[in-house]
Amino acid sequence: MKSSARKQVNPRRKASPESVTQTSPGSFPIVGIGASAGGLEAFSELLRYMPEKTGMAFVLVQHLDPRHGSALQEILSRTTKIPVTEVTQGVVVQPNHAYVIPANTSLSIKDGMLQLGARVVTHGQHMPINDFFRSLAESAGHQAIGVILSGTASDGTEGCGAIKAAGGITFAQDEESAKYDSMPRNAVNAGCIDFILSPKDIARELGGISQHPYVARVVSPGMETADGMVGSDLDTLFGLLRESTGVDFTHYKHTTLHRRIRRRMAVHKVEKLKDYLRFIGRKPEELDELHRDLLIHVTGFFREPEAFVALRKHVIRNCLRAASRIIPYESGWRAARLAKRHTRSRSRCWNTCGCIAETFRRPRLRSRSLPLTSATRRSTEPARAFTQKRQSRRFRRSV
Repeated sequence: MKSSARKQVNPRRKASPESVTQTSPGSFPIVGIGASAGGLEAFSELLRYMPEKTGMAFVLVQHLDPRHGSALQEILSRTTKIPVTEVTQGVVVQPNHAYVIPANTSLSIKDGMLQLGARVVTHGQHMPINDFFRSLAESAGHQAIGVILSGTASDGTEGCGAIKAAGGITFAQDEESAKYDSMPRNAVNAGCIDFILSPKDIARELGGISQHPYVARVVSPGMETADGMVGSDLDTLFGLLRESTGVDFTHYKHTTLHRRIRRRMAVHKVEKLKDYLRFIGRKPEELDELHRDLLIHVTGFFREPEAFVALRKHVIRNCLRAASRIIPYESGWRAARLAKRHTRSRSRCWNTCGCIAETFRRPRLRSRSLPLTSATRRSTEPARAFTQKRQSRRFRRSV
């Protein structure tokens, strides 16, 4: 270890609500950093190269042995000038401070306050990084940043997906520098990572991103259409997307579109839409990345299982009981075909067709309602095949 490791270690400092001057929650970005095996080295390197004054708060979540106390705070304090404290219940996060999770706990954040809970094990696994990242996405929105460092298994992947969906930015440690690359690799394969870098480069990138307006400030609803997000430049961007992907976003909800476009601009450290258009001119593949980002919220609702359980239980079932012909199948299938070029409508139609097909698989409805004829099978086969293909793709990603 470097000479800095020989400095006298201060007694362990524990953050408490009274020990800091409160800053209004949501006025600065919060970085969640997760690691497991090999995480100590990665944590140390990241904090060693982190600028002292970024205006960000850092929350470090590591898989710890529940039977022993953690020395993480003392060790990390040797490597950085940033104050490092161990979390206590209800501590208010402050910019330019780092917080570490205690052993044998789970951690969440709400309204800028860190909340400790009992250690939770689901299906034999403890997933503290996912739990914290999900709460961070809900609490901080586009000011949430997720970092996945060295570790085994897949903790953090779902959490990074939640942060990216909320408009935040995500990082993963590269395979070359990670002592154990399973955790960052799973997140990268899931498609929810913006940057793949070494801890040293992640620190430098965070220092640069911290100054970008999208990350550094809270965007109020009235500002969603400001900052050059109107006029011919936006129309030009929509035209490029239409030519590249076949999807016309002109009539989609503009507040959501503006937020997602700003997120991509922040990733590339571009502040003006004109400059972003020039960047796309140099790298046309950015249109595919922007297209994927824009569709995160557009199609996410239709994959919510609870919504379709209610649809099948309270709507489709009653409709089929009262029907005497196969009209629901034909109209749903034709609507899906007609909506082929419109992703939102197509997703709704595919899922509705799948719902109808699932309803007809139930023996009680088959016997008391419409017969499962050849026309029925023909009308539901495309939806059934689509659903099976998507489920198998999800299974491959999870593996």
